[in-house]
Amino acid sequence: MQTIQIHDKKFVLSIKEDEIQAAVRRVGEAINRDLAETNPLFICVLNGAFMFAGDLMKIVNFPCEITFVKLSSYEGIYTSGNVKEVIGLNESVVNRNIVVVEDIVDTGITMEKIIGSLQAKGAKSIKVATFLQKPEALQRDIKVDYVAMKIPNQFIVGYGLDYDGYGRNLKEIYTVV
Repeated sequence: MQTIQIHDKKFVLSIKEDEIQAAVRRVGEAINRDLAETNPLFICVLNGAFMFAGDLMKIVNFPCEITFVKLSSYEGIYTSGNVKEVIGLNESVVNRNIVVVEDIVDTGITMEKIIGSLQAKGAKSIKVATFLQKPEALQRDIKVDYVAMKIPNQFIVGYGLDYDGYGRNLKEIYTVV
């Protein structure tokens, strides 16, 4: 079994690259079916969702725009419960169809903040596309429209997700041992 070490933690391979790409393709194809006529604005939540957003946008086959916001809620391997906006949204969302592209929905606190902010700014519709979801960790009543994969409530790295800044560049997902 393949293991890696990042800082003081060991991680074991849990999701291979081909599984990741197949899951992203399923989400992209569903978005193509559902949203082709809506001219959506995709909002990628940095830093974690950059790989998912990049791969997803290669599959989306209709006119659309993409922009980026940067939020922070993790300290080490735990969520702080406090969502900080580091880089905000510059584009107008008034009367726009929005697709929020997130790396992982676990507690739902970050997504609840994002959805509330977009509603307050006048978005016409808001869809959420996440690479990963941890159903056991969910603490908020939010709707996630597109989920590439559901995983247990364990800390992971890879494919954009990090441990104190490291591991984002891994093309596979690793779970803490």
